[in-house]
Amino acid sequence: MKDVKMVVTDMDGTLLNSNHDVSSKFFELFKDLKQQNIQFVAASGRPYYSIVKKLQPIKNDIIIIAENGGLVIQNENVLLSNQLNPNRVLELYTLVSTIPDTYPIFCTQHQAFILRASDDLVKTFSEYYSDYTIIDSFEDITDDVIKIALYHTTNSEKHIFPFVKHLKPELNVVVSGNHWVDISEAITNKGNALSFLQKQLNISPSETMVFGDYNNDLEMLTCAKYSYSMANAHPNVKNLANFETESNDNNGVELVLEQLITESRKH
Repeated sequence: MKDVKMVVTDMDGTLLNSNHDVSSKFFELFKDLKQQNIQFVAASGRPYYSIVKKLQPIKNDIIIIAENGGLVIQNENVLLSNQLNPNRVLELYTLVSTIPDTYPIFCTQHQAFILRASDDLVKTFSEYYSDYTIIDSFEDITDDVIKIALYHTTNSEKHIFPFVKHLKPELNVVVSGNHWVDISEAITNKGNALSFLQKQLNISPSETMVFGDYNNDLEMLTCAKYSYSMANAHPNVKNLANFETESNDNNGVELVLEQLITESRKH
């Protein structure tokens, strides 16, 4: 563990507790990581601006992988951006508009375009997509789309995924949460974004620690020797990760970071 130079963590279900909050303990530990020159990366299906809001006190000292790897930003500088082809977005708009009980959100760097959703649902979405515009038609989308997030009120794997799985392998289609399916460019995933960063920073997988809990974390877990699943993780994640920690509500990430900092200080 003493070799670790980069820590990468997912947000929802991992660093965030069930109330979607980051613990004050984490911010304390972050100071120690910084002191040990360990690079911290937040990697989420959330949009960039939403991750920044959660990590406001440290936003200038971290790298953010947003939209499941569709966007990588450091200090407001875009290091990587994978946009969907506009013609493809139109085709997808037509397809996803027909899936029963499904609410599409078109995600761009600066805001989300939400198609026809009730006030209650918009309230739910605003936890993840705080900067949004409600739209009625495709023409209302005024920016490059990086990801299309599809929301189902009960179970996305059962009720959305069957309608869109045929889009693979031309596109990346992933069940990213109990209610969510995400569609993006085929090369877009957290693992590719992390590999890109490892090359940029000259940090190897054996010097990388990763935490995750859901299927959209699988690729990035393979990019690290120190790969951790949360106790609350999807079975696929538990099967793939090399280690397991406590749940997101029991400070699973913080417990491992404490160990890491103790080890780093010895050397």
